[in-house]
Amino acid sequence: MPTLPEAFLKAPIAHRALHDDNIARAENNIAAIDAAIARGFGIEIDLQLSSDGVAMVFHDYALNRLTEGHGAFALQSSEALSTLRFKTGEVGVPTLKQVLDHVAGRVPLLIEVKDQDGAMGPSVGTLEVAAAKVLEGYDGPVALMSFNPHSVAVLAELCPHLPRGITTANWEDEGAKLIPADRRETLGLIEDYDRVGASFISHQWSNLDAPRVAELKEAGAHILCWTIRNPEDEAEARKIAENITFEGYLPT
Repeated sequence: MPTLPEAFLKAPIAHRALHDDNIARAENNIAAIDAAIARGFGIEIDLQLSSDGVAMVFHDYALNRLTEGHGAFALQSSEALSTLRFKTGEVGVPTLKQVLDHVAGRVPLLIEVKDQDGAMGPSVGTLEVAAAKVLEGYDGPVALMSFNPHSVAVLAELCPHLPRGITTANWEDEGAKLIPADRRETLGLIEDYDRVGASFISHQWSNLDAPRVAELKEAGAHILCWTIRNPEDEAEARKIAENITFEGYLPT
């Protein structure tokens, strides 16, 4: 089982890269990535799948929050997405390949594969295959994770040499209610950690005192957390977590 490289436990990790609340540097885009690299931060990015099967660096399932486009991300081709204008004025959703070529190992990349099932179920695989192909031969520090353990299990088969983890939470917020209650309960208990060969979790920072987190840490799991937005929360989170994912301020 590959372990999480030490690089992921040193410099704080910029959430969706070092964006500026989408004023001039859109999250997950090249300017935000450059800003993170310039300060030596690690970078967390998200993957979605285009209609023609390309792994793209984008968080949302819809276009309207961040771009001048509308509708579902998954209905757009990679070509159309490459010319899409962001509300920041930037043009083009980057592909994973473009981001890997651009970063070129300068900082660690924590890659979250967004759930494509809709209910954290087993209907996944296409995005994972697309990502694994692009990641072949990449020499920089990289780790993979997903809220959906089925996705992490597929990644374990496709690229067993890469460290992998589960993005975790208490699953009690309003958005989580879209997931069936029994599935939320299972996810909240982080029952799939051993099954998928994970070496870390990235957990909801406000729930770091959960007994299961302590149990995993005691067993040797690395504990990252999301998303820290001020120094006070960072100080509290670091009592348990080994590193933070942050946005909206600059950690020292």
